[in-house]
Amino acid sequence: MKRIRLAVALVAVGMVAGSSALAQTAPGTQTSTTETRSTTTTSQPAPTWTPEQLITSSVHDAWLLSGRNEQVFFEMVTQLAAISAQKRGLTLPDSEETGKRFGQLVKDMAKADHDQLLYVVVDKAVQQVATKSGS
Repeated sequence: MKRIRLAVALVAVGMVAGSSALAQTAPGTQTSTTETRSTTTTSQPAPTWTPEQLITSSVHDAWLLSGRNEQVFFEMVTQLAAISAQKRGLTLPDSEETGKRFGQLVKDMAKADHDQLLYVVVDKAVQQVATKSGS
């Protein structure tokens, strides 16, 4: 799960930084993304959303709910991946390759339609990379 988390974080950074609909910022504030990455620590802020809010948020709404913070958005994706895997009785493999594949799937689907539910995006990606629990 750690490798999947890392890959999701890296892809989320690319998804957020590369998407004008998700990363709408005022001119001259693009350096804040770099600053956020460089100042991110291992301590994680307490979630400011409920699972119900997160499950019903579009990709764009989740980005806004995250405060446009890449680390927080990554935590949202991670939480949704855990919910999806649990609900479907799946296990997310702990491999770098799977993590990269998962992250790329999330990125591609999220970029395709920012108005779709983030949970749907994550759930589809989980189904493509996870294995049946106990396998």
